[in-house]
Amino acid sequence: MKTRPAGIGNANADWMGSLPSKLSAMPLKHLAVPGSHDSFTYWVDVHAPVGPDQKVYVKYLATMFSILAKKVMVKWSMTQNLTFKEQLEAGIRYFDLRVSSKPRESGHEIYFIHGLFGHKVVFLDFNHYYAMGAEHHVYLINMLKQVFGSKLCNDCAVESITLDFLWKNKYQVIVFYHHPSAQDIPVMWPGNKIPAPWANTTRPKKLTQFLETTLQQRAKQGSFHVSQAILTPKPKTVAKGLVWGLRSYLVERNLPTIMSWVEAQRPGQEGVNIITSDFVDLTDFANIVIKLNNLLLPEHDRRPR
Repeated sequence: MKTRPAGIGNANADWMGSLPSKLSAMPLKHLAVPGSHDSFTYWVDVHAPVGPDQKVYVKYLATMFSILAKKVMVKWSMTQNLTFKEQLEAGIRYFDLRVSSKPRESGHEIYFIHGLFGHKVVFLDFNHYYAMGAEHHVYLINMLKQVFGSKLCNDCAVESITLDFLWKNKYQVIVFYHHPSAQDIPVMWPGNKIPAPWANTTRPKKLTQFLETTLQQRAKQGSFHVSQAILTPKPKTVAKGLVWGLRSYLVERNLPTIMSWVEAQRPGQEGVNIITSDFVDLTDFANIVIKLNNLLLPEHDRRPR
């Protein structure tokens, strides 16, 4: 009998634990998993220094116009409304992290970042680092090991990772650490085992074409795969929609096209795996992605969509 993790009282809070046994025995890289892009930007501090990941002209504007410029930056830096706990309860299982130290601040405190510094939180896919020296990486890696301990899954063959395997070994966290500092640490998975191709476009049609092209290359990689179903603003996009912000000016108006692509997908060896979105609460995003897993079952075993 399987030992499944306890739920959190939400329809999607324990969706993995509710999957049919045929799916929990499949390689996790074949399942459809909802994720959030820039997961911890739900709160950014307008009074904090501008983050070191920002362009020179953004830092200049913030210096010249101070709080006013930072309020505009908040509108273009935030990509999520939900807290980590709320995302988790909604069914989100992949978290995209950008992390930084605060420049000119003593000590090795680590801050999750997207433009401005957010709350001090530690979670799963560490893929961008700013203003971090060797000592910061040591600090962060040690913190991850202390916080998650035996729940961390060791780096191993992607094909062998199933939900059944994870539950049997009481693993709950896979940490991907995209930096050489972690290459000899067994519980830190290398970034090449979770490629996340980036379309870098403001056009939804170009985005969906890019997502299709990168999925075609997926099977030969033998890894997990992130389909970033997101649009990225250019400087002229920000200039045109300055007072509206990312959500109102770019995301909301293009969500129908993006979600139509998501709904048409199929998981599996050559299909989608992890799909990420901005503002995961604006649609029934997590539920739509989770239900794609029905397509992996024989027709008579599928649940109503």
